Amino acid sequence: MLERHRREHPPLRDRTELWLETHAHELAVAAREAARHADVVDRWGARLAGLLTDGGRVLAAGNGGSAAEAQHFTAELVGRFVDERRPLSALCLSAETSSLTAIANDYGAQEVFARQVGAHGRAGDVLVVLSTSGRSPNVLAAAERAREQGMHVWALTGPGPNPLTERADEVLTVPAASTSVIQEVHLMLLHAVCAAVDARLVPAAEEPASGDERTGELAARDAVRAGVA
Repeated sequence: MLERHRREHPPLRDRTELWLETHAHELAVAAREAARHADVVDRWGARLAGLLTDGGRVLAAGNGGSAAEAQHFTAELVGRFVDERRPLSALCLSAETSSLTAIANDYGAQEVFARQVGAHGRAGDVLVVLSTSGRSPNVLAAAERAREQGMHVWALTGPGPNPLTERADEVLTVPAASTSVIQEVHLMLLHAVCAAVDARLVPAAEEPASGDERTGELAARDAVRAGVA
């Protein structure tokens, strides 16, 4: 059986190695380009930190691999990214399987996210949508419904412009040809947003409790700055 498997499916290490090298190069280029979005990422983090600690909510949605990344993003907010902080209200619309199947059955596939936006979204909330093509009809419908309700729409897409970039308030684009590279960079950008949120919400390291310790620490710090220590 093993010998038959080897004959029918021979090792292709060279081809696999070439794929990995090509992919790694494309990923590195796309990641460097994505770093140019730092201002937008930081702005999103600041906005979410304020919104989610003031009773607001973030919704997220995508299809296929983007659905998994939307769920990954909301899990980081409800749970935690790296350091301990308060839980934040975030819902992944593509993870609601009962709602998805019921809505698709009764209203059609294009409404699977839009109807949930109508149920959960409120004016001032944020909808984060992911689409590598920027052309998914159900994602476009969700973006349109969110804006009708006074929500802010943030999109992560592949190369722009595309229909989703035209329907979003702000966009993070990844100008890569490979869907897998776009998705991987989207996850990197979402992690960066989580880090920007945590930068505002994670408490700073605790200062020494004792007044004497605090005084000694400040004196030592002043001495170092003055070049004495």
